[in-house]
Amino acid sequence: MAVMEIEFKFQIPADRLKAVETALRRGTVVRTRLQARYFDTADQALAAEGIVLRLRKEGRRWVQTVKATGDNALHRLEHNVDLGTAATGGASPAIDPQRHQGTPVGDRLAKVLAASGAAPLVERQSTDIVRLTRDVRVTGPGGAVVEMALDVGKVVAYAGTPEQCESPVCELELELKRGDVQGLVSLARRWSQQHGLWFSTVSKAERGARLLAKVEVVPAVKAETPRFPEGKDKLDGRAIQQAIVASCLAQVLPNASEIAAGSTDEEQIHQLRIGIRRLRTALRELAGLDAGTGLFDAAGWEPPLVEAFRALGDLRDREQVVKLAQPQLREAGGPEFDPLAGGDDDAATDVRSSGDVVRAPAFQSVLVSLIGFTAAAPSAEIAPKAEDAETPPTPTPLSLNDARRFLHKRLQHLHKQAVRDGQRFESLDTESQHRVRKRLKRLRYLAEFVAPLFDAEGKSSSSSTAERYLKNLRPAQDALGEFNDEAVALALYREATARDGRAWFAVGWFSARHAVHAKACRKALGGIEEAPRFWKKGS
Repeated sequence: MAVMEIEFKFQIPADRLKAVETALRRGTVVRTRLQARYFDTADQALAAEGIVLRLRKEGRRWVQTVKATGDNALHRLEHNVDLGTAATGGASPAIDPQRHQGTPVGDRLAKVLAASGAAPLVERQSTDIVRLTRDVRVTGPGGAVVEMALDVGKVVAYAGTPEQCESPVCELELELKRGDVQGLVSLARRWSQQHGLWFSTVSKAERGARLLAKVEVVPAVKAETPRFPEGKDKLDGRAIQQAIVASCLAQVLPNASEIAAGSTDEEQIHQLRIGIRRLRTALRELAGLDAGTGLFDAAGWEPPLVEAFRALGDLRDREQVVKLAQPQLREAGGPEFDPLAGGDDDAATDVRSSGDVVRAPAFQSVLVSLIGFTAAAPSAEIAPKAEDAETPPTPTPLSLNDARRFLHKRLQHLHKQAVRDGQRFESLDTESQHRVRKRLKRLRYLAEFVAPLFDAEGKSSSSSTAERYLKNLRPAQDALGEFNDEAVALALYREATARDGRAWFAVGWFSARHAVHAKACRKALGGIEEAPRFWKKGS
């Protein structure tokens, strides 16, 4: 059976497991022991392509399953083959990729195996899980039936030797069986809020792969380009919003998942902040594309993102600025001095507590809501029809052409604003100068998001034009970034003068550089005016 799986997976804090199980047992639950064997090539070709191939004993029956990543954080391609009861003696059936032939995920599996030179499949890991399942009916518009599954057990990884390594499993999965995805979202938000759960992108198979490789920290995930639906008939304002939000979540979710689980990797935190900033740009600049349908709740989603962004960055930004400033001051003959030493940073969030920031209920709630938005049905499938001529028509998202016109205006507005800011940059106060940098980032992110939409309009050279435009923004980005770092450093050292007179050297040094760098910012911003605008015909 081939299906498109839509589910949430949450990690459960150890001290909340009993409460989660008690709450689950308020309805009728089914207990099943799941023993699975996971297969891959010796060089893990399937894992590299996001594919999982397993045999799982569910009670007395064996099921062979292949899974692969789908279009977004909620979707998974899956195909299951029921192989019947266990063979005599308890031996498991042999793994056979041909069982999935002719299905979308099976074809992807076959392609990867063919590219690996028909390398043999070997068992890489196994799981032993006790699962409690319960179906929950969610009332409300559209309704939904959701299967809740509490998994407790372990992942065991081995490489054909007696040596084994294990990792405990304690997670709650919510899978949409039928109905509206918003019902799934509503239930997921409620349980995550009540029990302090956090969304996880790490599968059991991936956990085993990490055990095998003895990997403790995975590389941070960076931004990716939005993938828009193929065909103009599938593109409207909401589809554009969904594709761009999904691309932002592709960066945010895996980094947030790692940090929530305890990682203190600075690059993961840095990339999470970039992802949040891109998300905030999408919420602010794309809100008009849904024409008031109400599904794109930018006003409700943004505050928790702002709070998390600031909490993750306050102390880290200050520390990074000092790291950059101290070598310069040392070279200029300044005294050795740390402006953060002895300061009152109790209100700032340290990198070591970043997990608390990401696990915060408000932040997890907005992640769940955003994921649900990206998985919502296309506009044409969910927009209710007016019953008669007197019933007001239901608002619908902008058409593709209207969406392009809307985005044209937003890009043009931000572009002109950047040019105007450049002309008066030196006369602006410090806070206004900082806002110039933030607006320039919004222009850059929006340009990156929507450039393919103007290419779809028939301007075959628009991609290269967009690249040239973004290249023209870089000198201003670099100049404003350096200017902002020095403004932060100046404020830090000025604050430190109350504790140590050595800070006055840095205050004087940065103050003397301020006017020169402001002039450099003005000139760099001036270079944007003549940049080829990919959203304008003939540019």
